[in-house]
Amino acid sequence: MNLVRNHISCGLLLSLLFPAFLAAQSAAQPRPKVIVLDRSENGIQPVLNGPPETATMRSGYVVLDPGHAVGKHSTENHEEVLIVLEGQGEMLFHDGSTLELKAHTALYCPPQTEHDVKNTGSAKLRYVYVVANAR
Repeated sequence: MNLVRNHISCGLLLSLLFPAFLAAQSAAQPRPKVIVLDRSENGIQPVLNGPPETATMRSGYVVLDPGHAVGKHSTENHEEVLIVLEGQGEMLFHDGSTLELKAHTALYCPPQTEHDVKNTGSAKLRYVYVVANAR
């Protein structure tokens, strides 16, 4: 009798929890969206914050005043692309090499790469970065 009662209790519990589990799973799926970029702000504005908002990707909108930099950081196990919207600058690498940033260009930075981005122009530098898992 206890075995039957336990079986019924487990079945009832599963029937109550399964719909909640399905709802949580569907809520965790990435959804299409539009994000407005704040053109007036300096600094970094997160655009996509990674899972569950996206499958693996993160991104942000960066505005740097002339002479300012984001600071040295590494891509670690990610790859990164920068899409330059306005201004000019440099992507500086650990070995001293640089890539030029200018409006209407895209730059790729591979995994395990220490780099910095600096505004070398006389106007604001605006770009969007996108980072995704490399493996």
